[in-house]
Amino acid sequence: MHPLTIVLAECGLELIPKEIQSHSAIVKSAKRRGKNACDILLDISLHYKAMKLLPKWYKRGRPDIVHISLLLTLSSPLNYAGLLKFYIHTINDVIVHVDAKTRIPRNYNRFVGLMEQLLKTGKIPPNSSRPLMFIEEKTLHQFVQDEYFDEIILFDEKGVKQSLNALGNLVASLMGIGRRVCIIIGGFQRGDFEETTLRLATKRVSVYPKVLEAWIVLSRIIESVENSLNLLDD
Repeated sequence: MHPLTIVLAECGLELIPKEIQSHSAIVKSAKRRGKNACDILLDISLHYKAMKLLPKWYKRGRPDIVHISLLLTLSSPLNYAGLLKFYIHTINDVIVHVDAKTRIPRNYNRFVGLMEQLLKTGKIPPNSSRPLMFIEEKTLHQFVQDEYFDEIILFDEKGVKQSLNALGNLVASLMGIGRRVCIIIGGFQRGDFEETTLRLATKRVSVYPKVLEAWIVLSRIIESVENSLNLLDD
């Protein structure tokens, strides 16, 4: 059985961009932490005024979405069973590869420090030949092409309505016959997927008529696949 791939796409995970590193809000934030502005994560809760100067600022500066999603995904029975591969794709076209055995800090401040190190050094641990996490500068389109997926399912409130039970059965059945399935979930707070992302999907599905938080969608789809594979009955 081939593992399911889930990509949290267009995430607002990035170090402070050069354009706003001299902004007073950024300088103050960096000084408080005793770091250079270029070495800290962009965070809308801290850098809102400065971020308003950036293009598509409303999709950026949300590392907390990544944090919650990683905690949920890596702690799932589907992951423990070796049937899940999870990737982070950022708004700046960086792919974060995450080893299934990675233990993400529960404490948010420790997580921020870890992500800052990852984005600066390129891998965690920095000197490891087998890192738990590493980054690759690659578009989502390039990533999908390289992985040769048979089915790419994108979750979008404007997609075709489908029940989670039916979707879980579909994904589980495809996995069972060795098909390579990729699920794309938006990792941004506001706005829509880029057109280049939408074009990648073989299916665009909706499981609820309103916008849901990324981690809610993640939890529901993971649970539906686990149920279809009877993992929770073991």
